[in-house]
Amino acid sequence: MTSTARTLLAQVASDFTELHAPEGRPAAADGPLGWPGYDEMRKKAQQRTGEPESVVCGTGRVGGIEAVLLCFEFGYLGGSLGERTGDHIEAAHVRAREGRLPLVTLVATGGSRMQEGMRALVQLQRVARQTALTRAAGLPQLAVVRDPTTGGGWATLAAGADVVLALPGAQAAFAGSRVRPRGADPAAYTVEAQHAAGHLDRIVPEAELPTTLARWLALLAGPGTGRARPTPAPVPYALPGPTACGRLPDSGTEAVARARAAGRPRAAAYLDAYFADREEISGDRCSGADEGVLCGFGLHDGRTVAYAAQCGTPTRPAGYRTVARLIRMAGRLHIPVLTLIDTPGAANGPEDERSGAGPAIAEVFAAVAEATVPVTSLLIGEGGSGGALAMAAPGRLWVSPDSYFSVIAPELAAAILKRDSEQVPRTAEELRLRPQDAVELGVARGVVDTAHGAVRTPGVKGTVRGVTGMPADGE
Repeated sequence: MTSTARTLLAQVASDFTELHAPEGRPAAADGPLGWPGYDEMRKKAQQRTGEPESVVCGTGRVGGIEAVLLCFEFGYLGGSLGERTGDHIEAAHVRAREGRLPLVTLVATGGSRMQEGMRALVQLQRVARQTALTRAAGLPQLAVVRDPTTGGGWATLAAGADVVLALPGAQAAFAGSRVRPRGADPAAYTVEAQHAAGHLDRIVPEAELPTTLARWLALLAGPGTGRARPTPAPVPYALPGPTACGRLPDSGTEAVARARAAGRPRAAAYLDAYFADREEISGDRCSGADEGVLCGFGLHDGRTVAYAAQCGTPTRPAGYRTVARLIRMAGRLHIPVLTLIDTPGAANGPEDERSGAGPAIAEVFAAVAEATVPVTSLLIGEGGSGGALAMAAPGRLWVSPDSYFSVIAPELAAAILKRDSEQVPRTAEELRLRPQDAVELGVARGVVDTAHGAVRTPGVKGTVRGVTGMPADGE
């Protein structure tokens, strides 16, 4: 007999070796509560599934990367968590830390086991402790949400992972199907709803799951990761196809026009040129996702780089919180960060303020300031005030010829100064917002000529030095 858990493990991993948790104290008859018939329930569950518990764990290779795998068997008492389940989960985390291995959890659970009462519920604290220890060890944790994932299993094993994937149509909620309010919309308790709300990263068809997991593990736990002191990410310096000529703008007005031009290269073009392969994270884990911000991890010249890129739209609070999440995750995993800056400014509508625009921007400023890995930044378009500056690494910012950085947009500055629209060009000059001005003012280190792969400095014609790499740490 092959359980659902083992069938799934066989699909996603090769060379699977089962890990058995140490035996604990002898189990009392019918469990810690003496629940009538509990022993018989477990016996029937084992006969039905072939598994002695609701979870199977061990080590295997996923796309060539060795990992610890933890897979729930829903057919065993609804994949519920009991004391013995906690033993297996702890053993899996211990093995991951001892072997410096990533951990993948394939979740399908209805929550804590009623027949064990509070002794089952406190396993959630045990799971949280193990997750925290593994996170502190700098090891990536991935979760796959299967149908259903509810209760404490969703609130710890799934939602607490670094990267959360899900199978289409699965239930994912703290409330199980039999305890929800009467008349509640069932669609609100699905992975699709959780994804829209920013609580998980991607919905993956089951046929694509092995490939997707392999790509993620190669990025987060492959040969180009895990260095305690990673070198900075190189600045993007060349784009394929038509690009700007590289000539610096002659005026502030021209700089603004070029940054706002529809035909200039955008974040996606930079990322596609920079990375051989990449995967995105999505959502801020509390309120939603911002389609105008791209965050994730990619492979550049054989090593992993984390990226956060604005796409030219006003950045929403969820976008900033996702960026902060990305930078902190990269720090835990010892992966350098690249940020691409391009926004007219932070979104400032009433809903954005209610969603915490100020605190969200503060999170990014703090994440960059506290980063334990080097952050490299390139301004590729509009640099609108603090909403753009929050993404910029102090002392490691470059600018493109198609960009401008300003304390405020020239039109808004003119309005504040009670100047008419004819005075906007004059205001743009007084703000000194051209890319070369950012260098002269000491805000940026150089202008990256994306057409020719070089850096220019103010007052010097032509190429000053190539940018095939970045300065070493401490320079």
